[in-house]
Amino acid sequence: MSRYKSMSGRGLYRSRNGVILGVCRGLADYFDFSVFWIRAIAVILFLFTGFWPVVGIYILAALLMKSDPAKYAGSGSNHKGNSRYRCMRNETAERLKRKWKHLEKRIRRMEDKVTSREYDWSSRFHG
Repeated sequence: MSRYKSMSGRGLYRSRNGVILGVCRGLADYFDFSVFWIRAIAVILFLFTGFWPVVGIYILAALLMKSDPAKYAGSGSNHKGNSRYRCMRNETAERLKRKWKHLEKRIRRMEDKVTSREYDWSSRFHG
């Protein structure tokens, strides 16, 4: 009974944690199967039907299935991944601050070089 509850409560999505485009993991999550068995079935079909039918269906499924929606820190759910997104947001802000400071230092060095007397003399003598 839990399988049918999980199927009706959530749509069919490609997983963000999949190996190749997340189709097999998305199917495994939707049907509440082990991802190992879904992948094993895909490999067996690949071996018995040939390369193009299975690869074509797999790519078509990857194009038609929506990607798994991200869970953000502000969504209100108590998912353990929420802290990860909050940390990622803080880390991204810190990384951008460091990058901005580095860029500002480079611009200052460039301005110092261009406005220095040596640059003026060098530009007069060399062109």
